[in-house]
Amino acid sequence: MSTLNHDALPEGFRLVPGLAELATLPPGAAGQRELLEQPWCQVLARWLLALPQLRDVLPADAVAVQCTLFEKSPDRNWLVTLHQDLAIPVAERVEHSALGGWSIKAGRNFVLAPVEVLAQMVALRVHLDDAAEADGGLRFVPGSHRDDVLDEAAAAQWRERAGEVAVDALAGDGLLMRPLVLHASSKTSAQGRRRVLHFLFGPRVLPLGLRWHLAL
Repeated sequence: MSTLNHDALPEGFRLVPGLAELATLPPGAAGQRELLEQPWCQVLARWLLALPQLRDVLPADAVAVQCTLFEKSPDRNWLVTLHQDLAIPVAERVEHSALGGWSIKAGRNFVLAPVEVLAQMVALRVHLDDAAEADGGLRFVPGSHRDDVLDEAAAAQWRERAGEVAVDALAGDGLLMRPLVLHASSKTSAQGRRRVLHFLFGPRVLPLGLRWHLAL
């Protein structure tokens, strides 16, 4: 079980109303998995990293390591079943008995992160559109991040015991979440659209010889 000395996210997630108003994205941003290499996104990531709401839940040496645009619409729609976010983008593959689940996405190396790294990490979702449950907003199993990596049976037990909480967000709201918290989302409604900038922050230094693909 994860041992966080001071867990500022006791349920594994928290809504931050009125975080930032971003009505539009620069041309070419839509559909890109990795945006953190773009200057406008780097400026935004540094601004977010300096916010008290984020600094309170991160280690002192935290860096931004990824930004992904998730966009659901009637034409681009999908269901996300209950899961944890376990993979992180790293600079190169490292052969170590404690590492596994290697994959390549958009030309980048991903690995299933050690639990001690995941326990320090936080994602911040910046909503460009309203995201109620009917619009593909997230549902969480409160407290499930405290039990490390969960298999399917353990995840089902957590959901049965703690239930699910839907978090409705408005455009401009931020949503903090631990990668280890169980979460899911439905398809967006027939008329809805949901765009989210999903930033990932973590400790500057990784164990086991790993290095971030990009760290700001």
